[in-house]
Formats: sequence, C-alpha cells, structure tokens
Amino acid sequence: MCPGALFFSWHSIAVEARSGLLLFASKTWPYNDSLMIILKNVALRRGTKVLLDNATVSINPGEKVGLVGRNGAGKSSLFAVLNGSLHEDGGDFSIPSQWRMAQVAQDMPETSQTATEFVVEGDLTLLAARREVAEAEAGDDYMRMAHAYTALNDAGEHDAPARAQALILGLGFSVAELQQPVNSFSGGWRMRLQLARALMCPSDLLLLDEPTNHLDLDALVWLEAWLKQYAGTMVVISHDREFLDAVTNVTLHIDHGKLVRYGGNYSKFEDMRAEQMILQQAAQAKQQEKIAHLQKFIDRFKAKASKAKQAQSRVKALERMEKIAPVLTDADFQFEFKEPGSLPNPMLTMSQASFGYPAAETAAAGTPPTVIVKGVNRSVLAGQRIGILGANGQGKSTLVKTVAEALAATSGEIIRGKGLNIGYFSQQELDVLRPEDDPLQHMLRLVRETPAQLRPPANDCREQGLRNFLGTFNFSGDMVKQAVGSMSGGEKARLVLCMIVWLRPNLLLLDEPTNHLDLATREALSVALNEFEGSVMLVSHDRALLRAVCDEFWMVSRGGVSDFDGDLDDYQVYLLAEAKRRREEAAGKR
Repeated sequence: MCPGALFFSWHSIAVEARSGLLLFASKTWPYNDSLMIILKNVALRRGTKVLLDNATVSINPGEKVGLVGRNGAGKSSLFAVLNGSLHEDGGDFSIPSQWRMAQVAQDMPETSQTATEFVVEGDLTLLAARREVAEAEAGDDYMRMAHAYTALNDAGEHDAPARAQALILGLGFSVAELQQPVNSFSGGWRMRLQLARALMCPSDLLLLDEPTNHLDLDALVWLEAWLKQYAGTMVVISHDREFLDAVTNVTLHIDHGKLVRYGGNYSKFEDMRAEQMILQQAAQAKQQEKIAHLQKFIDRFKAKASKAKQAQSRVKALERMEKIAPVLTDADFQFEFKEPGSLPNPMLTMSQASFGYPAAETAAAGTPPTVIVKGVNRSVLAGQRIGILGANGQGKSTLVKTVAEALAATSGEIIRGKGLNIGYFSQQELDVLRPEDDPLQHMLRLVRETPAQLRPPANDCREQGLRNFLGTFNFSGDMVKQAVGSMSGGEKARLVLCMIVWLRPNLLLLDEPTNHLDLATREALSVALNEFEGSVMLVSHDRALLRAVCDEFWMVSRGGVSDFDGDLDDYQVYLLAEAKRRREEAAGKR
C-alpha cells in the first residue's frame, strides 16, 4: 500500500494520492469477461439540478466509449461516479471490483523531478515492486528477495524509462526535455505529463476527460494511435468529432437525464440519432392524431346515454396509452462574421521575414534573438483559407503571433495592405480576459480601444447595441453582468469570439480556437468561417474544422514555410513518421 493512499468503500480500491495520477489499484484475481459496468435506474443530482433520472446502461469489457451530451448535462459528474468520488443518489451502480482504473489528475504537478522520472512513477505496479525489493533487502529475507526481484522484472523495471520516454516524446516533447524538471514547463505541458503518467500504468479502465485540450495535432495523432492499441475499457469525453470517430466504438449520450447507448462512433451516433428523431417525431404526430380522434368521440358522446359505455372505454384507452414524448433538441448556436469594410489584396506580404523571439531583457548586450522560422517570402491574398501545419515546436504559433503584431519580425519585413483589420484568437486569449469584469464591460472597453475608423456603426457601439450583440452569442439576461472569472472555458472562448466578430475583421488569425468549445459551437464556428468573406489563417488540432474551412495548407518545418502538397490524411502519416523518428533518436542517445 502506498503512503497517503485513500480508500473508497464501494469496491476497496486504493488511490495513490501522492502521485498526481489518479490510479485505482486493487487486489489481483482472475479477470472475468462476464463482468460489466452497470448502471440501473440511477439518479444523480448536483444541488437542485437533476443530471440523471432513472438512467440505465451497461458497458462491456474492452469497449471504447465516447460520452457525449451538451455542456452541463452531467458528463464529468458521471465520471465522478465511475471513479468513486461521487455517489449516485438512487438506483444501483456496480463496477468490477478487480479492475484497475486510471484517470488523468487535474491538479498541476509541482516537483523538481525530471519529466522521465515523473512519468515512470505513474506506474504504481512498478513502484510497489520497487518498494517490495527495498523491504526484502532490508530484512535479509532471501526467499522474499527472490520473489521481489521476479515481480520487479515482471513489472518492467528494465525498460520503464524507455516506455516513459516514448510516451513523453509522443505527446510532443523534444529529446532535450526528457531530463528537464517538471517545474520548468508551462501549465499546458505539465498537463501533457499528467496524461503520459496516466498512460504509463497498466489499467483495466481508462477515463479521459477532454484529453486533447492541451495537445497539438501531432500529439493528437500519436495519442489516437496509442489508444487504438489500448486493450482495456475506455470512456472518453471529447468535443473533437474526428478523435471520437478514431478511438471509440460505442457512444453513450446523456439526453435529458437519460443514458442512451448507441453502437458505433460519433458519426454513426449522429446518423442513428437523426433517424431516431425522425421516427419518434412521426410516431408522436401519429399518436397525437389518434388521441385527438378519441377525445373528440368522448367529448361528443359522453353525455349521451346510448354511447356512454363506448365513451368510457375510450377514456380508459387514453389512460392506458403510453405517451410518446415529443422530440426535444438542444437549442442550436449560430453566429456570423459581418461583411468586412474592405478587402485589401494582398492582405499582407512577407519579404525575407524571419520569426522568433527577441533577446531577453536580462541578456547581455548584443545577444541575438532566437530565430525559429527564417527567410519567408509569402503573400496572403483576399479570400484565402490557409491551414498552418507543422510538428510541435516548429513555429506555427510564432508565425501567427508575428503576423498579428504580437511579436515583431526578427528580420525582413511584413507589408500590410491598406485597410487591413486583423481579428486574432490566440491560445492564451482566455488569459487576456479580465476575471473581475463582466461581458458588457469587456465590450465597452473594446469600443474605447478600437480606432474610430475601424468601429462598427455608432448604434452598435452604445450600451444597448452591445447588449443586443452579446445576446447573439448567448450572453443575455444576468450573464451580461456576470464576472468572467466565474464562467466556464467554453463561455470565455465564446466571449472572445464575440469580441472578434464585433471588430468586423478582414483577416482572421486563429490559433487553436476550439480548445474550450463544445461540438455545437465548433460547428457554428465552422459554418461562420465558411461564410466569411475575408481571409483566414488557422492553426488547429481539430481536423474537422481544418477540413471544412481550409483550401490550402502551409507547412512550418525545419526553419521554413512551404506549401504542403497533400491532405490531412497525408499529414497524419507524416506526423506518425516524425514521432517514430523522435523515439528512435531518443533511443540512440540513451
């Protein structure tokens, strides 16, 4: 038993509290294929809100389940039931007691351990074997030592660093970062290490809640390949439809308090649900006609003695009839980009431009800047839809930041067209929002900071016009005055989009705009971008968005920018080959 372990009474599992990985380990006894995760007539509430009402479903061993539903439907709460941190309010829930369960910890790790050491310690089976060896050696028990060394070998002690490093490299780290301390990485990279830690340990059930949020496309492609080989049962929450299609074979939909199971991935679920809704709508309409016919007979003959018996039988028929519920759909979210005031052509021209970072203020005088991409000669034309591709660390975000003037070119020049008006969504955009301010205050400040010649008409700049505009992005009523700091990541991202749309840009620079957006909002963004009359430069790990929006791709690689002659499927093959090359490079340096 690990020090500081917590216990859950419902199936005697141990949680490694110190590790940063929520791994649930239990006694090992023979695996029984007939055992399943079962929820029967489960009720679940959070406060006064009913999330599940009489919900029933089962999950079989080895199934890969995509858990979907609108924001707030209860997906993360259901995860909490599965891992034992939340108990059902009614009904029955059971999970095989011998299953080992892994889940990515959501806390930010604070440790001076190297990245490799941190991930290796995610394997609690290995850690337990190491402790047993240490205790056996301390007690001079040779028989115990023999068993302990055997168990240590079976746990994979000999190749543990190599396994950990393969995970770390696959998730986008460089070879040089394998031995860097965890504390030296930013928050997003530390969360990648938490994901690697979860994948490191053997498990029978893997719970993944939005695992792609902190990943670039290269890391996402690698993760898909890894999960396809995972032998256990997996339940994943994600708003990336192509990711769900690639790694799941069952879809579990939380729909108005019920758990509805569909055989197939997300695209199959959409097709089946659409067909189901059409059939249900037709059946409900037909039943309503029958009810109206029976009610008409009852109303007409209930007071007539000769027909009273027949009228009464129809009353009973109505009472016995199981009513078909009307189809209830979640409200669609839609928005559009306003027609730009002008469309300069070209939008901008890069001439022998190099991109990177200036020397730090603390650096010695004369220290050269850090150059990542150099010698770029390219133009962005009116109406172009460009997807920016490239493996992690090659300079995609640096290129976009420089075009957006968040960074200056380290050399060369970028000539901007007359009337260029940029709308820029950066990966750190949500951090720019002021937590204490509400959406209306953000919009009023945007009006003050926008040059008069770039503002929309005067009526749209007044408070009522801004309120109306916020309403089109689902900020209405009390939400207009709600502090941004109390909002979800998706609501904050929607506010940033709202502010960008208000500016009426003619060039959109979007760097991972979908990280916090649900499927409905991603679809709305895709539609809006397709109708946008200006130009788009897009960095995204959402392949559905890239496929829907982009007509061409630029590859940022090996210090330069070139056209990528191929589609996203070709690019995925390239990324997997790059990941393999990095692993082989790491192996050669060990």
